[in-house]
Amino acid sequence: MTQPPGYGPPPPGYYPPAVPPGYPPLPPGYFYQPMRPPPPMSPGGLPLADFGTRLAAYVIDLVILGAVSLVLAVPALFLVFRSLPDLDTYANDATPNRMFADFFGPLLIFEAAWIVVVMALYYLYAVEYMHRSGQTIGKKALKIRIIPLEPGARLTRGMAAKRYLIEHVCGAFVPFLRELDGLWQLWDKPYQQALHDKVAGTVVVKVSA
Repeated sequence: MTQPPGYGPPPPGYYPPAVPPGYPPLPPGYFYQPMRPPPPMSPGGLPLADFGTRLAAYVIDLVILGAVSLVLAVPALFLVFRSLPDLDTYANDATPNRMFADFFGPLLIFEAAWIVVVMALYYLYAVEYMHRSGQTIGKKALKIRIIPLEPGARLTRGMAAKRYLIEHVCGAFVPFLRELDGLWQLWDKPYQQALHDKVAGTVVVKVSA
């Protein structure tokens, strides 16, 4: 096989790519250069965030929310335990209902109240904070952003609330929904949406800042 003028011989064992189907043959010494397929894009023309980047941003947000939750929970739980009666007072009590009401009752109330507090904390972070810029702290650190699927539309509080309901509320109470929701983007075409994206009409894209 001859080479174009100015080009040296190909390295040993090198074979040029075959002519793609439907393309005419090229002159001797020339070949088609295979090209990478373009990255998946949003309807507005922005590159979509990949699964690994979205997962890393989610982990960052989870660590932040977990740390804030722990800071709030430790003193509250300490006060609850201080208010509980001494177990020695029930040593000669033959009625377990009284012990349950006095000891385990406050703990159950604390647990129920804490679920409400955590859901409220997630709402403030994932809706009120996020919808203004389309980014949480984790998404900002990884340079990705939530935008409406419709080009030119504005991300609203309602869209953010729909994402929150599916991802955090339903995900917390429906078995395996959180995992299915997060993994859905791996096979969703063409916009790599998770389930909460589909419900809210949003996509996650890469941005410069």
